[in-house]
Amino acid sequence: MKILVISDLHAHNDVLDKMDEQFKVADAVVFGGDFAACFKPETGKEALKALCSKHDNIFAVLGNCDNESFLEDIENHDISVENALVFHEGLAFAGAGGGTKFTGKTEFEREEDEILADFDIVKDSIEQSGDKSLWKNLILVSHNPPVAEKIDSFDGVHHAGSQKFTDFIKENKPLAVLCGHIHEGTGIEKIGETVVINPGSLGEKGTYAWLIIEKDGDCWKVVSTEINQL
Repeated sequence: MKILVISDLHAHNDVLDKMDEQFKVADAVVFGGDFAACFKPETGKEALKALCSKHDNIFAVLGNCDNESFLEDIENHDISVENALVFHEGLAFAGAGGGTKFTGKTEFEREEDEILADFDIVKDSIEQSGDKSLWKNLILVSHNPPVAEKIDSFDGVHHAGSQKFTDFIKENKPLAVLCGHIHEGTGIEKIGETVVINPGSLGEKGTYAWLIIEKDGDCWKVVSTEINQL
């Protein structure tokens, strides 16, 4: 399965038209949030409409520049995985939107515990079913990155990610974590056994990523990953 990973469109909707070939060959698309331009949450609606016209299988969360109430819009378009557990082709997607509190000026800033609480639905599902193998087929989608080497750093020194999210990943070992938010942190890393991808800002930098996975018995495994730029 070929998953196209994009994030941080920021209402540069024309960029999507340059991605037609990528959308055509993708089996699924993950969008890591920030439909809207910064401080212009009203621009999210046209960005959502433009994105939804490109593919049938999109899994998305809100970014810190998207108004929290915009969640209803992406739910109405049936692409939201925020505070949800969505199954597709034997995979499970779960998402958390918004960014950790920083300036307090963007639309959707949250405490670390609030962001992680969006994944409680996964833990509850596993507890009820007793099937911990779900983690091996789980892709977490979060606008806010975990703390890592590069993907959450905006200057190569300081980190804006969530340490609690990093700890959560190490403990539960999902198949992959797909994030965004920190444009300068574009890259691919591993946290424990989990591949973590920040594709950077599609809207402002033209960067995107591929996550290639294949079925291995009852579980999925990562075959390859890469970052590209238009």
